[in-house]
Amino acid sequence: MVDAPIGIFDSGFGGLTVARSVLDQLPHESVAYFGDTARAPYGPRPIAQTRQFALECLDRLVDHGVKVLVIACNTASAAVLHDARERYDVPVIEVIRPAVRRAAAATRNGRVGVISTLGTHQSQAYVDAFAAAPQIDVLSRPCPRFVEFVEAGVTGGKELLEVAREYLEPVAAHDVDTLVLGCTHYPLLTGVISYVMGDGVTLVSSAEETAKDVYRVLADTDTLRPDDLPAPSLAFSTTGDAEEFRGLARRFLGPEVETVFGNLAALP
Repeated sequence: MVDAPIGIFDSGFGGLTVARSVLDQLPHESVAYFGDTARAPYGPRPIAQTRQFALECLDRLVDHGVKVLVIACNTASAAVLHDARERYDVPVIEVIRPAVRRAAAATRNGRVGVISTLGTHQSQAYVDAFAAAPQIDVLSRPCPRFVEFVEAGVTGGKELLEVAREYLEPVAAHDVDTLVLGCTHYPLLTGVISYVMGDGVTLVSSAEETAKDVYRVLADTDTLRPDDLPAPSLAFSTTGDAEEFRGLARRFLGPEVETVFGNLAALP
């Protein structure tokens, strides 16, 4: 089991920021990544449909033989976490609670902003997760066009800055001192987000905090992969077009993305 890969699932490409953080923090671990790009985005879909699609993909990763599951999608985390933890025998980690814990610890004035897709915003998953810290005032705001910019490779420029100001200035006016990037695409926009919010606002990346949770779970269960084993494997699969995925994945994650398989069937 210690040599089994970490299974990472996302509705598309954003979860590759989680994979990047996992590779940075756990460089000796193997990773199997599965992106449901043929049915992305999940954000605008009904929650029942999101649950169905996510469980289909998670089933495939479990059948592949992973030692831990990471739901690297905020929308899917909100829709399917409880079902997944009841359904599978391996630990299941999601992206919402790790970021909430970090934001609760980081805030100095008790005012926290959350930006996310429309689906995550409407689910109230972040607001519900902050219920354990009732002293914190939470403002949630959807920023749906941010995903479009990231997937188009646009991380700067006048149009993005104008959209960022439209989304974020009401959040900044709420006097938040901590902002949760509640979509795994958003870490690629930290430059413009930080510019609009100002240097006094701490940005909390759900991707980075989730990777910390993966390390903690593997350490607690004594399933960290030993350093003396051969080099780990990195495998990527998609339900959509493999070459399109490869191009975007190299932008999100880097040169580690070489071969991309279709539908997980050919993953080593």
